[in-house]
Amino acid sequence: MDVLVFSKTTGYRHDSIPAGIEAVQALGAANGFSVTATEDSARFTVDSLARYDAVVFLNTTGEVLDGAQKDAFESYIRGGGGFVGVHSAADTEYDWPFYGEVVGAYFASHPEVQPATVRVTDHAHPATAHLGPTWDITDEWYDYRTNPRDAVRVLSTVDESTYSGGMMGPDHPHTWCKTVGEGRSFYTGSGHTVEIYADPDFRSLLLGGIRYAADR
Repeated sequence: MDVLVFSKTTGYRHDSIPAGIEAVQALGAANGFSVTATEDSARFTVDSLARYDAVVFLNTTGEVLDGAQKDAFESYIRGGGGFVGVHSAADTEYDWPFYGEVVGAYFASHPEVQPATVRVTDHAHPATAHLGPTWDITDEWYDYRTNPRDAVRVLSTVDESTYSGGMMGPDHPHTWCKTVGEGRSFYTGSGHTVEIYADPDFRSLLLGGIRYAADR
């Protein structure tokens, strides 16, 4: 299995990107898959993407691909490639409808970093099978422009009664997955802080998401 980690930013840049890359590399080393990290969008060609079982958009922001690169990525996903979106992958490519379909929902706003309770609603998925019914973590909790539930398989929600400033109400999806053509997409709203990438539960969530996206 070969995974490409893409962390290009043209908007806000998370200082946790190096920790995120390191976490995915460690998962690869421990689980027998190769990891290539890049911020070079020129890798988004049909031939280059064909080498990878999944592409991780790790805290990307803004407009990160040009027209030809977008076409290559769409062809890759529709043809059976995998996408893993982490945190601000939802704060990326707002004007590209296909990307919106892949990521599931776009970022709208967030309150300050604080602890909250995640409620795991689907334990049949490899990303959430290791978690109990609730998962208490500190992170930056995104509100989304739309609720993706009708178009995705929601794996967990964040309980707005356990933190301040949530804007989505009682149904606030946090991690989800979906198919797009022959491809698979996985997204989690967590991944803002440096510290969360050292959390074994979050690493297991990422590993399960990568395996799902890569169809392994």
